[in-house]
Amino acid sequence: MMGTSILIGLAILGFVAVVVIYNGLVNKNQMVKNGWADIDVQLKRRADLIPQLVTTVKGFAAHEKSLFEDVVAKRGAALAAGDDPQARGAAETALSQPVARLVAVAEAYPELKSDQNFQNLQNELSDTENKIEMARRFFNGAVREMNTRVQSFPANLVAAAFGFREKDFFEIQTADRALPSVDFKGE
Repeated sequence: MMGTSILIGLAILGFVAVVVIYNGLVNKNQMVKNGWADIDVQLKRRADLIPQLVTTVKGFAAHEKSLFEDVVAKRGAALAAGDDPQARGAAETALSQPVARLVAVAEAYPELKSDQNFQNLQNELSDTENKIEMARRFFNGAVREMNTRVQSFPANLVAAAFGFREKDFFEIQTADRALPSVDFKGE
């Protein structure tokens, strides 16, 4: 009788442990989904700003037609990349390069740099880039926690049984992003 009680107690304890681990995995998975949704919103916001930026710069630098076409094509590819963090990251990296060139072209036109519409778009784009970076950090932190949980014992047993998998980090290479030139000499 006592052996049966111990077995029932162990079974209940095991069941509770599985439920707690499962709920923890669900929580981490939801954090990853929430983080990705935040990134997606900001990437779409940036994609919506780019045509306005192209239109504004076009008025001053119409001879940069190939650059404008490149920006539009890469924007389309970024929007079509979907929810795969690696594919989306590669597409967004590819988009960052012609957008950086577009901003650099604008730097060559003083009348464009002083245009209020262009300044507003540039500020919004900069603000959006900062929000993308914050969302990316949150997402990658959630992915790190999820991956740690999925790999840790005994959670890895529950994760495998219920189909929880490691998630991919989201990276955008921004080293080629054009930075405005600043002259501290006052000349």
